[in-house]
Amino acid sequence: MIDTAPLSTARVLLVGVDFGTSHFDEQLEELGLLAQTAGLFPVRAFVCKRKAPDAALFVGSGKAQEIKELALSLGAQEILFDQALSPAQQRNLERHMDMPVNDRTMLILEIFAQRARSHEGKLQVELARLQYLSTRLVRRWSHLERQRGGIGNRGGPGETQIELDRRMISQSIKRTRERLEKLKKQRATQRRQRTRGAHMGVSLVGYTNAGKSTLFNALVKARAYAADQLFATLDTTTRQLYLGDAQGAGRTVSLSDTVGFIRDLPHALVDAFEATLQEAAQADLLLHVVDASNPSFEDQLIEVQRVLQDIGAAHVPQWLIFNKIDALEPDRLPLRRMDTYDFEGRELPRIFLSAKSAEGLDVLREKLSNWALSDEPHGLDQTVGVLDL
Repeated sequence: MIDTAPLSTARVLLVGVDFGTSHFDEQLEELGLLAQTAGLFPVRAFVCKRKAPDAALFVGSGKAQEIKELALSLGAQEILFDQALSPAQQRNLERHMDMPVNDRTMLILEIFAQRARSHEGKLQVELARLQYLSTRLVRRWSHLERQRGGIGNRGGPGETQIELDRRMISQSIKRTRERLEKLKKQRATQRRQRTRGAHMGVSLVGYTNAGKSTLFNALVKARAYAADQLFATLDTTTRQLYLGDAQGAGRTVSLSDTVGFIRDLPHALVDAFEATLQEAAQADLLLHVVDASNPSFEDQLIEVQRVLQDIGAAHVPQWLIFNKIDALEPDRLPLRRMDTYDFEGRELPRIFLSAKSAEGLDVLREKLSNWALSDEPHGLDQTVGVLDL
């Protein structure tokens, strides 16, 4: 491959280990996109197979040596693993490779730290980062093995540096949790006010880069940041969406754009973003945006459903919005603008559209208007009926 990395961009070697799972990315395309989103330059992908992770080096000593030699030959400055590494594995690999080694979890945390804009978003990312860091104190810092104590030093006699650092991180986690709890209560108050105002809530959810923010902007004429990249936006944005109908009796609903999901989303981030994700759990309707042009859209759909289950939003009525039909080949274009999609025994309403070209947006608006004006819009059966499928 032609090396076009800027001089200031860190060169990274991507590593993926196939343990026989169905969702393994042989080309490490998503990891490469994550690396680029974080401002890194992937120089090559290294893939190997194992039956189970090696307890010490994750890939075993032989493959670890191969990875080290390849990284040195390519001038890589860092190694990125597509799977999560334990603190001991990360420490051992860094000692063996003699260069930084990070995993998918740390990469996602770094992206979130770069992209968070609101005060709440920054607090949520900071909490997740502190929780991750608290398990990595034994990684590679030799000064953590020395003891500190005595007159004029922090801590009691014999208290190790690692114990001091762990205590400081624990205190920071506690303070951050308390600040987030206050913001969570504020969000709950705002939701109650919208409920008292007879506003129904609709939340956009979906895999990262499925086009949620583009659809959000198209529906409410907003200017939320949208780009063809992973995690273009992290902060939940809510706007009022006016829905007219043929009888002229329109209604307004609250439309929220939420953070995108991704495979193996770190649990620390799911926990940290609980306040934000509650917008989805408390919604009256979920618009699950799917990138119809992505060959792996089924795996992405399953991953989003898993996260919705984790945050207690699986019960919320849901429509599938198959976006980006403008990017489909002619032979893959849908024959109907609407149909249903069978997911684990549930018949979910599905609408095909392109948020970018506005094709099919009129259909979505019409169905949302019918849903908002129906007598019982909250149940899944009524949702299907309103769509006239």
